[in-house]
Amino acid sequence: MEITTDHLLGGRVCLRQPQTGYRVAIDAVLLAAATPAVPGQRILDLGTGVGAAALCLATRVADTTVIGLEFQPELATLARDNITANALDGRVRVIEGDLLAPPPELFRDRFDLVMANPPFLKAGAHTPAANRSRAAANGEGEATLADWIACAATLLRPRGTLTLIHRADRVDEVLARLHPRFGGVVLFPLWPRAGAVAAKRILVSARKDVRSPATFAAGLVLHNDGRGYSAQTEMILFGGESLQIRNQPLGRA
Repeated sequence: MEITTDHLLGGRVCLRQPQTGYRVAIDAVLLAAATPAVPGQRILDLGTGVGAAALCLATRVADTTVIGLEFQPELATLARDNITANALDGRVRVIEGDLLAPPPELFRDRFDLVMANPPFLKAGAHTPAANRSRAAANGEGEATLADWIACAATLLRPRGTLTLIHRADRVDEVLARLHPRFGGVVLFPLWPRAGAVAAKRILVSARKDVRSPATFAAGLVLHNDGRGYSAQTEMILFGGESLQIRNQPLGRA
């Protein structure tokens, strides 16, 4: 497997990843930026891959502990290498395992936050990629969207927050799967550019055992008219800024 060395957050995160197959995109950086972590919290990154989101979050928020769960052994190995390369041993750790049967050590202490970038394509509704890693990242296998959300609910503490990124055209299914374990849902569209252009991606924030109604946020415009990134997006992708998608403090129901 040929490996490339790339950088995120304007060079603050070094990332080794396979040259072919699934490649880390901006989704992982946006997911980490939208996860409302504060120092002292424990965060679970479901399906961490080579660790991009986990590394970005730990780099952005000091004194957090991030655990990544990864099913593919070769990606888990790369994620561990990336942790060491970024001097985050002790704060970021990868556990190899299946979210359909989470490793027992994940149950020792519930997590304050869970973040996830589940496969976007529904099982049986697409032709899987020839590359195994790309196929697992892009399309659902044995673990469906319902399984990803159920795993998050099991491992989160009460009133903990799940943040995930998904296709906007599956938001109805996301909402259905969140009910009834989650409430206080915030839908945060990622607009390709300003104007009458439909969002293709959406960030979703939901809180376990909370009954507040769902709300829509204004969202983020990713590109300006010249097709380059908008100023706010650049600050998130390259400057390491957070992306606040909730208007209310997290302590409120």
